[in-house]
Amino acid sequence: MTWKRVATAVVLIPFVVGLVLWASTAWVALAMALIIALALFEYFALGDAIGQRAYRFWTITCAFLLVYVQWLTAVEPTYQFAGGLVLHREIARFGAGLLGVSEAFFVYVLGVAVLTLWTRRPLVEGLPAAGISSSGLLLVAFPLTFAVRLHGLGPQGPRLLLFALVITWVGDTVAYFVGRSIGKHPLAPHLSPKKTWEGSVASFAGSLLVALAFTRWLNAPLPHLLAMAGAGNIAGQVGDLLESAYKRSSGVKDSGAILPGHGGILDRIDALILAIPVVWYYWTLIYSPGS
Repeated sequence: MTWKRVATAVVLIPFVVGLVLWASTAWVALAMALIIALALFEYFALGDAIGQRAYRFWTITCAFLLVYVQWLTAVEPTYQFAGGLVLHREIARFGAGLLGVSEAFFVYVLGVAVLTLWTRRPLVEGLPAAGISSSGLLLVAFPLTFAVRLHGLGPQGPRLLLFALVITWVGDTVAYFVGRSIGKHPLAPHLSPKKTWEGSVASFAGSLLVALAFTRWLNAPLPHLLAMAGAGNIAGQVGDLLESAYKRSSGVKDSGAILPGHGGILDRIDALILAIPVVWYYWTLIYSPGS
């Protein structure tokens, strides 16, 4: 199993790093839309396992809308499209003023209302369908859209997104190997029996080392980088445990099988679901470099 994990990482990591560092925020938004869609399909499959059928098409459509809204708020000064059409920052700001995150969620609510009242599904499925759909949008899609906002934070944006990814990757890797080798004290045996306190502490320490390495990449004081890495790591571990709770509730081991050695997309990005927003909020609200 370990060699499959390593092989998958060797293939995917250079692609992801290249996308984050050298692609535009628009391309990152498109990539996130695809990842979110795949993650939602897996999440809804967990719901199917316990008899809760989601409004899949509508929820994924609104997830794309959230990605678009987040892109609008982080758009570069100009984008050149085919035919010479130029989207200026002023137009993007106007669009963002008309359509924000709250409006996107309200559109989703209206759609769920229509589906619940006029669907041909049995009425007994109305509440479970609304519940599993809404939880997917709120717990999976929405937090991941902050990757687009983070990437669009000016020249530092791509490096900040890479920072959020690397503290999670290193934390997960260190926790996996330390937990397997010396882990003895279960962290949350009712959720994930193989996770240990030793692995958790090692994961936290690994993320702090990443912060030290990023001092040359990010223009921020070391204490802030350490605090951001620590907060992001804790959030990532909580996200990992949350996904374990979802899987245990559905009685499955992995959310999917698309990534050899890792399981599904949701298995691979579970820690990022909370880590990315925490890095975003720490950088914009606590560190506040522009204030």
